[in-house]
Amino acid sequence: MSRELMRARCPDARALGVARLPGWRFVINRQGFGSIAPQPGGCVRGVLWRLSTRDLAAINAYESIASGLYLRRCLAVRLGARNAGALVYITRQGGEGRGRPAYIHLVVQAARDWELPERYIRSLKRWSPSGWQGVRAKDTGEVG
Repeated sequence: MSRELMRARCPDARALGVARLPGWRFVINRQGFGSIAPQPGGCVRGVLWRLSTRDLAAINAYESIASGLYLRRCLAVRLGARNAGALVYITRQGGEGRGRPAYIHLVVQAARDWELPERYIRSLKRWSPSGWQGVRAKDTGEVG
């Protein structure tokens, strides 16, 4: 979801908007990174991007498709009032792990940047092993 990271990795990518993936939930895989898992009644929120062929190759490399870390799947998402197809990356290994603090920080900050619902942002924060709550040093007056 991070605009900054997408701009760096996929310079041609264009955000189409916030999308919802019903019937799934956000999880952290055993390596400490995000994935999704089926869950009746669940809903994953994120951003749908239009990618160029070059961007798609960059994302596939970054997500370690060749090594088998993630699988690519095309799933139906809700983009506003309409359905759209979305390429998603799902961890190949089952089970859940502990989120890496720096990673969870990026996910939560991106969710805030896209103005996802606060309830959803709180559900993302719970994956932080450090109990990080998303407060930046400048918000608390601390230097760091």
